[in-house]
Amino acid sequence: MAQDILKMEGITKIYPNGVMANKDVNFSVRAGEIHALMGENGAGKSTLMKILFGLEGYDGGSIFYQGEKLEKAGSAEMIGLGIGMVHQHFMLVDSLRVFENVILGMEPGKGPVIDAATAISQVSEIGKKYNLQVDPMAKVGNLSVGLKQKVELLKVLIRGAKLLILDEPTAVLTPQETDELFEQLLLLKKSNHTIIFISHKIREVMRICDRVTILRAGRSIETIEVKDATEEEISRRMVGRDVVLQLDKKPARFKETVLSVKNLNYVNQFGKPMLRNVNFELRSGQILGVAGVEGNGQNELAETIIGLTQGATGEILVDGKNVLGKSIRSIRDQGLSYIPEDRMTLGVAKDGAIWENLIPDRVDSPDLRTRGLLSHKKITALSDNLIKEFNIRCRNKNQTLAMLSGGNMQKVVVAREFSADPDILIANQPTRGIDVGANEFIWKKILEKRDEGKAVMLVSADLNEVMVLSDSILVMCEGEVVAYFEDSSKVTEEELGLYMLGLKKQGVKEVG
Repeated sequence: MAQDILKMEGITKIYPNGVMANKDVNFSVRAGEIHALMGENGAGKSTLMKILFGLEGYDGGSIFYQGEKLEKAGSAEMIGLGIGMVHQHFMLVDSLRVFENVILGMEPGKGPVIDAATAISQVSEIGKKYNLQVDPMAKVGNLSVGLKQKVELLKVLIRGAKLLILDEPTAVLTPQETDELFEQLLLLKKSNHTIIFISHKIREVMRICDRVTILRAGRSIETIEVKDATEEEISRRMVGRDVVLQLDKKPARFKETVLSVKNLNYVNQFGKPMLRNVNFELRSGQILGVAGVEGNGQNELAETIIGLTQGATGEILVDGKNVLGKSIRSIRDQGLSYIPEDRMTLGVAKDGAIWENLIPDRVDSPDLRTRGLLSHKKITALSDNLIKEFNIRCRNKNQTLAMLSGGNMQKVVVAREFSADPDILIANQPTRGIDVGANEFIWKKILEKRDEGKAVMLVSADLNEVMVLSDSILVMCEGEVVAYFEDSSKVTEEELGLYMLGLKKQGVKEVG
């Protein structure tokens, strides 16, 4: 059996506000293995890895790497020791070329003059060595998500990393890109690299990892051999109860069209067409999934419908009335609610209290007023009811939102948007970055809305989510609707991936 290359013993981390992120965590990784780190949002996974990589300090415990005890140090020192981290959100400069991103901070040359030829050669050489070929001269902003992932790996490997921390590396990849990444990770494993694989996707962990360590509520619960476990066992250990990994959906009952998008076009501020003649209809009682590789117009479509993005041409008809170009307030008054892609930017005020984040869309509502003034009693009753109904784990409604885990922040957004009782729900990446328990809860709430006869447009980079929840699916590539499936059960994830990558495209009549 391989020796442990890494040991973290009794790691404790307490933030200044008193929140204990890690409590006596023990975590060890064997040399040459792919080791998964799993747990609910708020379980302490990210904090533990930030501590390992030197991005966070810690209050107790010890870290041993290759048999040597590490003193508390920053990320530069950790990189020097051979520890590298690929973050979920890429740390790339889109305006620079691939080789410039990869060698940033370690540029060959003398003084301010970069030896570009040497840099290009170094990037090409390491790309060939690890089967991570990317054109060194390509502008990063023009690359697909899958190629950007390769650039991030190259950045780590060229600095000599032997232990790689990968944070949700497949979050925005197609099945084909995920397969390719896994081939590359297995090649790295054969080259004696060690990989810590943080993921919420249990199937991927079962497929590629040797062992999995599970954190719950800041503590290490156990480490198990993946070959000896099932998906259900891992999910149960993560959340402390049985989790439904597939939902029992009632047959859909489509009714009248409530949203009709016609000839929608949009060019962004950089002159890039993001929506190209988009046409589709959404009916009450229907969940319409919108699939696509990130950056192919799905987010612009959702934000244009709700009024966040202005400048598009065409028509967006809600119950026959064109709302294109109208204010967000007026569009919401037409019965639309919106779960945004980025909850931290558009979904919440993180420095506000939970109750403040639950009511901003209804401060003018008579339901929250007494004699024309906002009623503390009514706001308290609403907040307490929503916290209970949506299982928001918090001390009370006055707790600052920033103190919640990502999954509970998302539940605040979902509680606000669902309780507005919309006729049309635009759900843009509703479960991104949350654990299997919160994921299950939100899926069930979305299905409840559909079964109540509401219309749901689901935008998601998670193909499993699209397949499980959607009644119908449209696929976008380069701003166009390239495929439409009235019955989502008639298409596979692999086939959807081909359309998402632009390798297949339906004819005009098929798209409708």
